[in-house]
Amino acid sequence: MERRGSRELIPELFDTILKLRTREDCAAFFADLCTEKEVENMAERLAAARMLLEGKTYLQVIEAVDISSATLSRVSRCVRNGTGYTRMLASELEEE
Repeated sequence: MERRGSRELIPELFDTILKLRTREDCAAFFADLCTEKEVENMAERLAAARMLLEGKTYLQVIEAVDISSATLSRVSRCVRNGTGYTRMLASELEEE
């Protein structure tokens, strides 16, 4: 069997995630796939992105979420220049 690089495996990961239907499925999947700390870090980044989109300052985000300023800076760049956070969370905020 030919060895595939990590980048080639990413679409398969995304396809698998798209098959998850419930919160329980997601919890079980991510518990098996990631460490608890990795899941917590993803949740913190998502919360930080949501707060930035709501207009919160870096200081407000850091006080509310256990996130480093370096990580918050990366999240902020993704919020400003990326497509994932802004598309997903901006439409969520509009619904509220």
